[in-house]
Amino acid sequence: MSGAIEEGKGKAIEAGRSGAILVVGLGPGPDCWVTPEVSEALARATDLVGYIPYVNRCPVLEGQVRHASDNRVELDRARLAIDLCRQGRTVAVVSGGDPGVFAMAAALMEALDADPAARDLDVTVMPGVSAMQAAAARLGAPLGHDFCAISLSDNLKPWDLVARRLTAAAQGDFVIALYNPASKARPTRIFEAFDLLRSLKSAETPVAFARAVGRPDEAIVLTTLGAADPGVVDMATLVLIGSSETRLVERPGATRPWLYTPRSATSTAS
Repeated sequence: MSGAIEEGKGKAIEAGRSGAILVVGLGPGPDCWVTPEVSEALARATDLVGYIPYVNRCPVLEGQVRHASDNRVELDRARLAIDLCRQGRTVAVVSGGDPGVFAMAAALMEALDADPAARDLDVTVMPGVSAMQAAAARLGAPLGHDFCAISLSDNLKPWDLVARRLTAAAQGDFVIALYNPASKARPTRIFEAFDLLRSLKSAETPVAFARAVGRPDEAIVLTTLGAADPGVVDMATLVLIGSSETRLVERPGATRPWLYTPRSATSTAS
């Protein structure tokens, strides 16, 4: 597995005889969105395993070994965490957002599924603030009724499956949160997704592009499905597409209205 391994400079609590794997999420941005449970887990871990940008967000502790790697090696990271745990290490497997949403919890479970001898290891998954939740909070309450999350990445699944799920979500009139919407390797998929959704939903459907929520370069764009420019989207953007019930609440003097989806639904859209 590629990536640097380095020692920290603060103080880490020594592991006991039995190892443990702590699967943690750092939230999408600021330290204040890291839960106290996750902070405690990071403080007692002997080893950190994760994607380079996420490991770099963690406090540097004396004696703590950092196993930072590039993207697309999730299973390698999971297997490394299992090996370290077997050595009696306390391993924090680090994700951004929530570790169970398109992140390392699933990769670890996949590795455990393939390794029956590892299934008795001490594994704890700790929740975190997801990008979807953070974006929704900035916007108002767009997830107030039924919603779904779909990753546009076709690295691990075929694009026709993504298209079928987008179609089903639009026909079911769900609010849709799009993760991994665009990258240098997949610059056109977001355009294909919008073309598909425009054929199934009203052009007036509210759309939000929430980029880098909680970070200094945060940017929120509120538009409609018909007017949206998918070209502004990158991997740091969470895309929210409303249902037929999603509404705007104008706020005099504010830079943008609130966006919300009522808790009761009356639409029969298909």
